[in-house]
Amino acid sequence: MFWIKFGLISAIVLVTVLIIKFFLRKILKIEKVEKEFFSFNYINELHRKVDNRIRNISAITLFILLFVLLYYYEGVIYLFSLALIFFLALETVVRAFFEWNYSSYPKQAILTIAEMFLILIAITIVVQFELLGSY
Repeated sequence: MFWIKFGLISAIVLVTVLIIKFFLRKILKIEKVEKEFFSFNYINELHRKVDNRIRNISAITLFILLFVLLYYYEGVIYLFSLALIFFLALETVVRAFFEWNYSSYPKQAILTIAEMFLILIAITIVVQFELLGSY
């Protein structure tokens, strides 16, 4: 039952994000930029370096928190979840910064930030209303 709920919630969030991005593109006249699926789309070399540092720091931090969670103290699950959300949000904010300042399509940053907020709102709703079950 968990996976059915998870799949349904994921599909609803994905469709909502796509619809809102579509309307933001129309309202703000943001042209669509084609990106490869599941690839690193860096704006410039500095963006690549900063993003790699963030990924390395987040991987080390999350690995340490996971180790503490599994072997010492189970109550760290909230800290692990918050760290995961923080690093995902940080990566998105950095991407939006580089899109706004260094990209030939600076309005893409609006879509990036909107997508981040929609996903954070969806995570908050799922956790707050325990839609996937109790934790």
